[in-house]
Amino acid sequence: MLRKVILVAVAVVIVAGGAAAWLVLSKPALPPGIAGVNGRLEAKQVDISTKYPGRIKEVLADEGDTVDEGQVVATMDTEPLEAQLRNAEAKIREAEDNRRTALAEVTVKKAELAYSEKEYKRSKELVVRGAVSEQERDIDLARMQTNQAALLGAQAQAVRTQSAIDAATAEAERIKAEIKDSVLKAPIRGRVQNRLAEPGEVLPAGGKVLALIDLSDVYMYLFLPESVAGRVPLGAEGRILLSCICATSSSAPRPIPHASS
Repeated sequence: MLRKVILVAVAVVIVAGGAAAWLVLSKPALPPGIAGVNGRLEAKQVDISTKYPGRIKEVLADEGDTVDEGQVVATMDTEPLEAQLRNAEAKIREAEDNRRTALAEVTVKKAELAYSEKEYKRSKELVVRGAVSEQERDIDLARMQTNQAALLGAQAQAVRTQSAIDAATAEAERIKAEIKDSVLKAPIRGRVQNRLAEPGEVLPAGGKVLALIDLSDVYMYLFLPESVAGRVPLGAEGRILLSCICATSSSAPRPIPHASS
């Protein structure tokens, strides 16, 4: 039984070798000046990645799909960012209320300072005529200086409230930009080669979601033998014979050629 198996295996090898030799030897000879070589098609690959860490909410493209430039291909979960944005907007409203209060306080302090300045000016004139004592004049001076300091404090508080508004606004704008960047768009028109992540996965910053092939930048590497490489002129024309491996349910994978020039 073992001997029969060995004989069958040897026969299969001989038949396969004969078929391969027949295919090689039966090919028509190439005319002079024409060389047949193997090559590999290549294309520029563009990866679509996350800018910030987070959980993937949707992936809207599958392998083999053609997507246009600017098309939304995936989205990230933005619920935490939206909560942060609401918090920042609440801080803006609070800071704006504080600023209105501070500005009102500045108005009050200005009025108090103006009144105390008038009182002090009147006291100085009355002291010269002996109508009031120097002590009363000094009291009016102290009151005026106190009101000046209070006005400066109120103005500084108003500046701080404006700074709080600016800080909260900047934080809200940062969060809005991060939410915007959570919508992943195709930077070019291309075909999805690989789908690298699925909804629910948590990716770090720079995590790859899709890999695109730029259909406008396809090229081919040719592997020329030494005897031919040095004699091929720049700009020489060529004919490309494309082949792929296709599988069916009734037979093993087989090459199907497609010719194009």
